[in-house]
Amino acid sequence: MLISPAMATTRTPQIGFQPYVLPTQSPAEFTAKAIVIGVLFGLIFGASTVYLGLRAGLTVSASIPIAVLAISVLKRLGGSTILENNIVQTIGSAGESVAGGVVFTIPALIFLTPYGPQYFSYFQITMLAFAGGILGVLMMVPLRRALIVKEHGVLPYPEGAACADVLIAGERGGALAATVFKGLGVGALWKSFSWIFQLFRTTVGHSMSRASFFPNATLNVDISPEYMGVGYVIGPRIAGVMFAGGVLSWMVLLPLLSILGNYMPGPFPPVPASGLRISEMTASQLWSAYIRYTGAGAVLAAGIITLCRTVPTIVSSFRESMKDFSAGKSQAATLRTERDLPLAVVLGGSLALAIFLAVAPRMPTQGNFLASLLLLVFGFFFVTVSSRITGLIGSSSNPISGMTIATLILTCSIFVALGWTGDMYAPVAICVGAIVCIAAANAGATSQDLKTGYLVGATPMYQQIGLMIGVITSSFVIGLTTLYLHSVMGIGSQSLPAPQATLMSTIIKGLLSQNLPWGLVLVGVFISVTLELCGIHSLSFAVGSYLPIATTAPIFAGGLVRAYVEKRTGRMEESEVGAGTLFSSGLIAGGSLAGILYAVLFGRNLIEEAESVTGHIPFIHEGTPGMIFGALLFLALAAILARAAQKKVM
Repeated sequence: MLISPAMATTRTPQIGFQPYVLPTQSPAEFTAKAIVIGVLFGLIFGASTVYLGLRAGLTVSASIPIAVLAISVLKRLGGSTILENNIVQTIGSAGESVAGGVVFTIPALIFLTPYGPQYFSYFQITMLAFAGGILGVLMMVPLRRALIVKEHGVLPYPEGAACADVLIAGERGGALAATVFKGLGVGALWKSFSWIFQLFRTTVGHSMSRASFFPNATLNVDISPEYMGVGYVIGPRIAGVMFAGGVLSWMVLLPLLSILGNYMPGPFPPVPASGLRISEMTASQLWSAYIRYTGAGAVLAAGIITLCRTVPTIVSSFRESMKDFSAGKSQAATLRTERDLPLAVVLGGSLALAIFLAVAPRMPTQGNFLASLLLLVFGFFFVTVSSRITGLIGSSSNPISGMTIATLILTCSIFVALGWTGDMYAPVAICVGAIVCIAAANAGATSQDLKTGYLVGATPMYQQIGLMIGVITSSFVIGLTTLYLHSVMGIGSQSLPAPQATLMSTIIKGLLSQNLPWGLVLVGVFISVTLELCGIHSLSFAVGSYLPIATTAPIFAGGLVRAYVEKRTGRMEESEVGAGTLFSSGLIAGGSLAGILYAVLFGRNLIEEAESVTGHIPFIHEGTPGMIFGALLFLALAAILARAAQKKVM
């Protein structure tokens, strides 16, 4: 049996490794058609990631479907080399990673009144996306030799290795691409029928009344294809832990608080803006006033615990990267497969971006050189952490939220120590957190891309330049998409809850004003501590406790579909190029793009808001029959995914 370089990845260092394309060979690589197709994929997947991140509060890696589609598209344009296909997926993946970092943080400006909303404009969003994305690429350059080359066989980089398998098996690209396209078509049609044509419900479920024996207990399911796709990709274990967090918040803490609230004569601190007593509040009002602080505390503790686990990794990564800095190897005599961007470009570019953010007009960081220093220090620190962690667990499981929360805590603590506690400093803090978040997210994706390039024999410098092209071009569309979705659907609304950005704003406002309801936050902290003591990694649970249960329930359903498929077929879908994962990637992309199309049509007043209409066929949209019909349709979608996942594509 022939073993590809990607398949040869083991847990022991490799000696004398030879890539698929030898360093002495120079096939076409950094060509115009590869750049253009890569940019187009970056724009498409960047826009879809904006929508998914604002709705679900999480993202998944787009490298695998882009690699599959690159082979199919370029074959129809006259053929291509494996290195051209690699450039396409490298450039395209930058859009998805930058978009994820943007929607996790920058929309928090909307909630940081009175100064934050004035900075939530196209110029600021684009500049922050551009700066964070470029920093992520530049700061990863000196780490490539330490993490990708020297630790080959130690750090598997799962998505990067899977991409290499896809590219090396390029002659089978048609079958692979067909699976992605089928998923994309099903996801787009499903979302269109429910949101655009409004033929059936968008959610099913029920919330108990305040007067019932189990008051305000809530179980809702958003029957969207992208959520089921996400659940299949992350698998039953993580999806189940996330759903468990949602069950705790919406079916344990909410009813418990409601029962106790019946015996409280007045509003319970922190007093909500409505001034209502607990016994008068709905489930969503209770979650907003109380439970979200518990969820925030759980995410905070879980993120810090996750980072603490990586301390040995952080120390070793810094040690190796510093050695490479001091070595300062010349590029002139190196092999094609060992050429990186010059160190002068890395240092000069990073410093120039920091200075630009400190002097650029209309930016929150204008005139604040301390903020520029902090984003450089925290940026390099968490880029190193992100690059190493993705090498072990992949980009989709990268705890970017934890890194961002840690950045915000450290930044706000420094601000408080300096007496910078006014509302005007909140946008500055979120800008530092946003750039670090975007840089860490893009560094994780960059690491996977460079691993793919190492396995197939690409030129690292061309990949690094391609990544910067992808960052620059996708930043323009990410800003437009974010602002348009906000203008039409409203970030923070039920349609676009933006849970991660809401969490970031909650932490910043509480730390700077020093009035965070620490009692509720500490309850969440010790929930995560309890899980860790039970031997359960708490980050997925904590994120689930903060998300709406309507989001975690369909994600759990997707995980159950994967468990069913693996049990029925008798094989674990360990590769990211399995039929189920590829079809799910299509579901995610198709559903997200249809969601953006819905926003365009709704913004032009061509359709009504999907979640407020009675539907064109009331019988299958309203009341109990509508609930039953929606649930049956969701089961049908699960059956379609299960059937597609049992087919072999490689």
